[in-house]
Amino acid sequence: MAIKVLHHGLATSVQDLGRPGYFHLGIPMGGAMDRLALRAANLLVGNDEGAAGLEAVFMGPKLLFTEDALVAVTGADMPPKVDGVVQPGWTAFSVKAGQELSFDFLKSGARIYIAVSGGIDVPEALGSRSTYAIGALGGFKGRPLAAGDELPVGEAKGGVAGRSVAEEFRRGPGSPAELRVLPGLYWDRLTEEAKDGFFADEWKVAPEADRMGYRFRGGRKMSFVDRQQPFGAGSDPSNIVDSCYPYGSIQIPGGTEPIILHRDAVSGGGYFMVGTVISADMDLIGQLQPHKPARFVKVTMDEALAARAERKALIARMRAALA
Repeated sequence: MAIKVLHHGLATSVQDLGRPGYFHLGIPMGGAMDRLALRAANLLVGNDEGAAGLEAVFMGPKLLFTEDALVAVTGADMPPKVDGVVQPGWTAFSVKAGQELSFDFLKSGARIYIAVSGGIDVPEALGSRSTYAIGALGGFKGRPLAAGDELPVGEAKGGVAGRSVAEEFRRGPGSPAELRVLPGLYWDRLTEEAKDGFFADEWKVAPEADRMGYRFRGGRKMSFVDRQQPFGAGSDPSNIVDSCYPYGSIQIPGGTEPIILHRDAVSGGGYFMVGTVISADMDLIGQLQPHKPARFVKVTMDEALAARAERKALIARMRAALA
């Protein structure tokens, strides 16, 4: 079976849960920006949770199916349509051979996830089918999809049309989105006023928001504690001698616009990190549109670990409900 791409939508790419283990070599984990949504879509159509599906941003693709398939679309509210007839989101539905899957306008969120029974069966690269476009690695020929591409699909394992993910398992950012942050090693670089302002101010997502990182604007400029810069760090107080960047880390070049490093981010550099968005909230960032408001919420390590456990339990309950 193959799926023919009639229109590529916007930044549509093959993604799974990523390729861990190579970040020290400069190759990011990558994978779906909203992992919960991809897991849900795969479970709905009978795939393994980590099977490869499609991720599209702001505008969905137009796809022609050459054989019957079970499909599910999760994530952002961008209603799927089969031959022009609207289908429910977060629900498995059938697509017959010769039918076209397209999408209505985006209503909320940013990214949709399209799972097909059998999964998108492109070759693995370093143990993953995820597209890392900057490195031309994985996915369909190492790039986002284009009109005329034909995507191979694996053998279907199960799934039932009409099965749906309950509302309690559908996570999305509020307004303003609240992103929990654990202060980092360089937190002491900021003055007390800047520390308070970072969490008190409302920020807005900048247009420069993609798989590498999300930039935020609108809050006050950070002020720094007076200190002598170490050799090699440069004169700007936001500079450091090169260090590694964890996923979700927040750097603030020049002290003006926070940048959250996301799935395809670089592994290190020379900007200080004010803290790190906890893993439980990383999915929410991928559903933020430009100009949407957000606040950073300070948490402790214990609170971050508790949030991770809660998210793990949520996924387990969703898995059990769809079994």
